[in-house]
Amino acid sequence: MNRKLSVVIITYNEEESIGRCLESVAGIADEIVVVDSFSTDRTKEICEAHGVTFSANPFKGHIEQKNYALNLASHDYVLSLDADEALTPELRQAVAAAKANWTADAYKLARLTNYCGSWIKHGGWYPDWKVRLFDKRKAHWGGQNPHDRIILTGEATLGVLKGDLLHYSYFSIKQHLDQVNFFTEIAYQEMRSRNKSTSVMALLLKPPFKFIKMYFIQLGFLDGFAGFCIAVISSYAVFVKYAKLYLFNKNRA
Repeated sequence: MNRKLSVVIITYNEEESIGRCLESVAGIADEIVVVDSFSTDRTKEICEAHGVTFSANPFKGHIEQKNYALNLASHDYVLSLDADEALTPELRQAVAAAKANWTADAYKLARLTNYCGSWIKHGGWYPDWKVRLFDKRKAHWGGQNPHDRIILTGEATLGVLKGDLLHYSYFSIKQHLDQVNFFTEIAYQEMRSRNKSTSVMALLLKPPFKFIKMYFIQLGFLDGFAGFCIAVISSYAVFVKYAKLYLFNKNRA
């Protein structure tokens, strides 16, 4: 039996990416729900040109926004995407096959990331498995902001789909660094809310360990200069996150 499929996307100023995302699901989506955080660019105009169900909601966190969007889906079977993602033809075909013969409660997809024009195959970035196709009656968004993930009910079964979910992450080093500040602020606030603490030793050890792990252990060097940049900036992000927390606790003491 062919299931009805809702594609659910959250957006904020995604005019560069949202059209590609929407085009990749045309023909397999029975409805497309976009929840926007009051974009100031052409995101809404592009979405409406594709006939989506568009609504705006204040952004309180990735998890909260994705669960809000999930509740707006008319159908039980959902494909959840980020605006900067798109399905390959192979993955699109696999999703269509799953609609026709749903054999698991949820499916995980291999995400392949494009970084400044290069497809990243190492450094822990591929295959970046994500549960994105699921029966919403047996799943919800959880984790810790900004690292949201699908939480399945205890009895839910998990399958795998062939094909890659293309992720167009960063177009420039500046964009990556801007995102580091944005995401580390969210992570820092999350740690604050849980009364987490850190130490000078953690600030000294965690960032270089992150670089060594990504660049050497996970073979990031095989991705050339892009792999080097990713490892360096990722280790910097670890430092910034814990430095923010360390200074907050130090000034509060």
